[in-house]
Amino acid sequence: MFEILEKEMLTPAICRMKVRAPRLAAAAKPGQFLIVRADEKGERIPLTISDYDAAEGTVVIVTQKIGASSSDIIAFEPGESFADVVGPLGNPSDFIGMSPEELASQRYILIAGGVGTAPVYPQAKWLKEHGVPVDVIIGAKTKDLIIYEDEMRAVCDNLFICTDDGSYGFKGMGTNMLEHVVSEGHSYTQAVIIGPMIMMKFTTLTCRKLGIPATVSLNTLMVDGTGMCGACRVSVGGKTRFACVEGPEFDGYEVDFDEAMRRQGQYRAEEAAASEHHVCKIGRG
Repeated sequence: MFEILEKEMLTPAICRMKVRAPRLAAAAKPGQFLIVRADEKGERIPLTISDYDAAEGTVVIVTQKIGASSSDIIAFEPGESFADVVGPLGNPSDFIGMSPEELASQRYILIAGGVGTAPVYPQAKWLKEHGVPVDVIIGAKTKDLIIYEDEMRAVCDNLFICTDDGSYGFKGMGTNMLEHVVSEGHSYTQAVIIGPMIMMKFTTLTCRKLGIPATVSLNTLMVDGTGMCGACRVSVGGKTRFACVEGPEFDGYEVDFDEAMRRQGQYRAEEAAASEHHVCKIGRG
């Protein structure tokens, strides 16, 4: 049922897939996620929805190869099908619930780090479709890791690209780019930040310094995606929250990023061992 219709390697380690999932596509909203299971014995992999088309009955996922299970997903080819694709899960982005009057007063800056660019795309697209001014910053280590550039230009007012090594766009990190953009006269009522945990921490700190409210997505903490395993526990405003059922988006000012990063690294040794001995379950590696 969950047939892969298109596959594109955006970089050697980042894969974009369009998947047939009519019911999911009809209900999906920006900010939500889905869970992919490659085969009947496969691990549950939470992935933020990167695009959806209700009329076509499709959703888009972007997967970065970082371990055994993500390798299994990327190994699939068009015409093949995943065992399960479940969703949409989690809560939509806050702007989905705003009235037209509230939206009219907003100007968003969306800040994406690396593969976090993919889930930023449907947010920028929705805001643009609803007449909300939206600028986007895409940051990556080097030019070869920039993704979704053309797609993003089509759905935002201004696109700012930066690379750590200066190989493309502004030389510096997303924090430097944000400070530069604001110094050039751009102002924003809200930031949305999606990327590696360390990037979200320091970008949130920069937003606080600049007086811009910040929302972050904690999708990378999730494991089973239902709140049952408890792996996505995080302190937000001094209270324990579960990213999969109460998020994945939270007020960045209130997130305990240091705790979240410790939790994120809990199973790094086990994941490395699994990758070292991994044999692709669907017979391609």
